[in-house]
Amino acid sequence: MSDRELLEKAAKAAGIELEWVGEGSMASCFDPASEQEWWNPLGDDGDAFRLAVKLGIQVCWHASLGYATAYYDYGSAKREEYGADPYAATRRAIVRAAASLGEKM
Repeated sequence: MSDRELLEKAAKAAGIELEWVGEGSMASCFDPASEQEWWNPLGDDGDAFRLAVKLGIQVCWHASLGYATAYYDYGSAKREEYGADPYAATRRAIVRAAASLGEKM
């Protein structure tokens, strides 16, 4: 699944309406109650954290094993290998879990 598809499904799960700007994975999020905000939980720790909290996603870091796991939907999980960037892996695990919730809607 592409980054764009992941973000679209994650946004759907969180009740966020996206309008895409350009061809990249950065999305412009419009919230009727506030001004325009940039939203990209794949690249922004704060956006990923807020997404996890909003959807009740729990995150576990397994430093010795080199991966992050995002738990959602009563025991389902998405795991991402750390590689060179444990923060990017954790954000991606959160977005993948959110996207799975969005697919079910």
